[in-house]
Amino acid sequence: MGTRDEQLHLGAFIYYSGHHHYGWRHPESGAEGLFDFKFYKRLAQTAERGKFDMMFLADLLYVRGVEDAASGMLEPVQLLAALSTVTEKLGLTATVSTTYNEPYNVARKFASLDHLSEGRAGWNIVTSQLDVEAYNYGKDKHPEHGLRYEMAREFVEVVTRLWDTWEDDALIIDRKAGIFADGAKVKEVEYKGQWYSTKGALNVPRPPQGYPVLIQAGSSAPGQDFAAAFGEVIFTAQQSLEAAQAFYASVKGKLVANGRQADSIKIMPGLSPIIGATEAEAQQKYKELQDLIPSSVIVGALSTMLNFDLSGYPIDGELPDIPDPVEATNGMKSRVQLIMDMARKERLSIQDLGGRLIGARGHMQFVGTYGQLADFMQHWFQEYGCDGFNIMPPVLPGNLDEFVDHVVPILQQRGLFRKEYTGSTLREHLGLERPGLRHFQAGHERAAASAAPAAT
Repeated sequence: MGTRDEQLHLGAFIYYSGHHHYGWRHPESGAEGLFDFKFYKRLAQTAERGKFDMMFLADLLYVRGVEDAASGMLEPVQLLAALSTVTEKLGLTATVSTTYNEPYNVARKFASLDHLSEGRAGWNIVTSQLDVEAYNYGKDKHPEHGLRYEMAREFVEVVTRLWDTWEDDALIIDRKAGIFADGAKVKEVEYKGQWYSTKGALNVPRPPQGYPVLIQAGSSAPGQDFAAAFGEVIFTAQQSLEAAQAFYASVKGKLVANGRQADSIKIMPGLSPIIGATEAEAQQKYKELQDLIPSSVIVGALSTMLNFDLSGYPIDGELPDIPDPVEATNGMKSRVQLIMDMARKERLSIQDLGGRLIGARGHMQFVGTYGQLADFMQHWFQEYGCDGFNIMPPVLPGNLDEFVDHVVPILQQRGLFRKEYTGSTLREHLGLERPGLRHFQAGHERAAASAAPAAT
């Protein structure tokens, strides 16, 4: 096993009352609290007690399957603003889509969150994935995958320009002289691109972190290119150390072409732990969760993910030949590829593959003891498969408590994870530099073609 001088990073990924699709049915789930601030307050304070770098809230712009699935979500940026008042160190990150928002609104929301939390905000940049989301915004169809990333590049370009409209020392508040801010240090953006345009200055001063931490969750080729250009953290899904190492090397290698250092981005794959004091206890917990999944749901979930009707195939048989499901989907192409690779490599039946998908939505699902999980995490980290993990408890709040109480102390004893916070901002937790002003130099208004290169 290799050695690394730095420590690993941890995110607490909060998704409904747990990441197992049917975990809401578990008697210990907090499903009744999904729209109650007290539920999220408990989770945030547990993550902070565990010295996590950040708490991460997913977001979906649609609701469906309300009869048998946990559905509906509180708006994450508003929720994190409230949670900033009951935490002190924990990073607060939220998913916000570039496809169904305007740059000015997003720049203002995250600048506000960064101020309210005193420098703990992070933005998970996504492009959304389904037509049903488009319908909610009066669109006939969700934009094509490559086009979404092309638009997202320009979107982020505009947002970062808006964060730069106030210099760090622009705010004066000199009552005697009657000067609130130095007008020479508040500059207007005048940007007109192919997809977005804006003229004016953000009405929130520059965020304490310079920019809130920029997070990317896509692993496709366009997603990797986007992350190498803008991202500072990548949330990814990998099922083997070999695949994780290849992804890690690919992304880190792309940074050089963008004039960036290898440590300027942190790669944190999702990990959904089902753990116990003994292997037997962990396996029993796994069985209890899998028994909550109706067999009829498995076929439908896989058919939707792969864009191929599996209803006529035996559920205990392997996947049939499917004509290029990655090309056929307009959603998460990297996740479809991962599902197909997992099915072929492990020769999984439709039943087992669907169970894996529903259990952790394509992310790594670990079943074992507390020590075995620590061993697994240490191995991936020290062999450069990741810089840390996005922990995805299958049932909340109990599984997060269990990880903090039993696994974090082992990681701390091994010197792999902090015992106390040494900084106050999310950038400090992650070891990321605070960006200086990147815009408003001479000739700063670049052409749209330069601002939004086509995805490859």
